[in-house]
Amino acid sequence: MRNGSEKAASTRKERREEEFRFHAMAGTRQALAELMAWSGIEEQSEAITLMVHHLRGLGPGGALPMLRLQRHVIEISQNVSLAFHQNSQLMIQQGRGDEVITGC
Repeated sequence: MRNGSEKAASTRKERREEEFRFHAMAGTRQALAELMAWSGIEEQSEAITLMVHHLRGLGPGGALPMLRLQRHVIEISQNVSLAFHQNSQLMIQQGRGDEVITGC
């Protein structure tokens, strides 16, 4: 007779289940917790499974916009760039034995 653990493993194998593991930042964990609370879902795996299937159900037109990464664009203003350059030059000049080469 098989014990419960062996039976569960056999069932997972028959169903072709696969375990997913991933690391999540605090903000992602909080977002998942809120989604679960809103829907009354208690199991993380159930919530994630439902989200994947519902997202897929939207088709490419509905799903792809939600899967695009939002990149942060960092633009350095001329004022900041000039201040950085000036401060860098001062630090170089204050360094013992360092020379400032201009005209390059």
